[in-house]
Amino acid sequence: MSSKDMFPEYRSEMEYVCQDCSSRYSAMELHYTCPSCGGVFLLVDKNFDWLGENGGNYWREMFDARAASKDPALSGIFRFYELMAPILERQDIVWLGEAQTPIINSTSKLESEVGQKLAFKNDGQNPSASFKDRGMACAFSYLQSMVRLQGFEQILTVCASTGDTSASAAMYAAYVGDPIKSVVLLPKGKVTPQQLSQPLGSGATVLELPGYFDECMMVVEYLADNYRVALLNSKNSWRILGQESYAYEIAQWYDWDLSGKVVYVPIGNAGNISAVLSGFLKLYRLGIIPALPRVIGVQSHHADPVYRFYSQPLDSREYQPVDVKASVAQAAMIGNPVSFPRVRTLVDQYLDKGGRDSFTVVQVEEQEIIEGMLRANKYGHIACTQGGECLAGLLKSKSEGLVDPGETAILDATAHTLKFQEFQEKYFDNDFPPEYGIKPKPAYVNRPEAVFSDEMRNRMEKEEYIVQSAGEIVKKLGL
Repeated sequence: MSSKDMFPEYRSEMEYVCQDCSSRYSAMELHYTCPSCGGVFLLVDKNFDWLGENGGNYWREMFDARAASKDPALSGIFRFYELMAPILERQDIVWLGEAQTPIINSTSKLESEVGQKLAFKNDGQNPSASFKDRGMACAFSYLQSMVRLQGFEQILTVCASTGDTSASAAMYAAYVGDPIKSVVLLPKGKVTPQQLSQPLGSGATVLELPGYFDECMMVVEYLADNYRVALLNSKNSWRILGQESYAYEIAQWYDWDLSGKVVYVPIGNAGNISAVLSGFLKLYRLGIIPALPRVIGVQSHHADPVYRFYSQPLDSREYQPVDVKASVAQAAMIGNPVSFPRVRTLVDQYLDKGGRDSFTVVQVEEQEIIEGMLRANKYGHIACTQGGECLAGLLKSKSEGLVDPGETAILDATAHTLKFQEFQEKYFDNDFPPEYGIKPKPAYVNRPEAVFSDEMRNRMEKEEYIVQSAGEIVKKLGL
């Protein structure tokens, strides 16, 4: 089958559906929040059920065939075109190598230590080194279509970020170029140097504000409500659509059979877990997967409003934002996730289709998060602190009896570990400020060992230095 045959002919109508007042608006307009009530949207295909007439096997074969394509319009998230954004044309689609990230099984030793079969989905292998590229590919493809159809002379994209969102937004804006330009707002001192370097290197306008992410987000929302700018945080429902590809890829990796699978997702601003739930539900509705996997959300005790909500009795749940504390899982430092209304809607649907054990949320400690990252990477993974948060969530859910020993846990490593080396160094040097509540354990600390001092090296001729160095190394290694 040629890529020409595989490129979608299906076009549909899409609309924004408010998760608070149920108002609906055409997807051909640029909306971030509901004009009627200010609520957040989910984007829906008005003709989605028609896709089910083809049957699940048709879609499994189609998506598997597209996965082998070299066509840029089918190589990334848009090989699942019909499930996400079936109003875009080929010329609008942006692909920078995002998606198709691998799922890496853990070593038998780590499985033995944890007491569970587990694997990491390495979304740090996306082009900007985080999962944010999935949503940005969709959002920028939509923006390109708006430029083409409505003749915009300039679109100024704006986002608040703890690091990964700004890196991804700036990269895609730099690639697409005029008339799209990028501005990012960062909480000063709350972004690692590695993450800060990315939007700077992409040429974005980078503005720092005192405080935490939540305040930066409020500023961005004010700008989006009062000026003509394109908001690129997860309040943008096009980003949620792109991030659904994470769920589709998990299903495809396991040959569309997710029985006995438990997917762990860090919650943060709640956009990714919304996308994961929505993606699995779409696959189930079309018969592409016969059963829903279980999904377990994870939150740090330093920012846990969603955990608190689902910990309350069903008939008396009340959502309340929380004041956050510093967290090594920086994307988790969000006390009022903008996507919570989406989570609430999608969790209700998920529990209805998958049963009362199909979704839950666990809370973990900061010490457990950083040591989860260090422990995973000690066995050859490239997990970020959010990946460590997921491993901590697996251990917590096991201790609470929420996981069957025969299930396979799939952990979301949302970014590459190299973005978070500052936290590793703080742990090794016992240099965390008191508010983190982290005390290093010798088993996780690793430092370079000097063979000779500079002074001793300077006393030796080169030949003597080589022989003496080799001798010292032989002693240290017990050769």
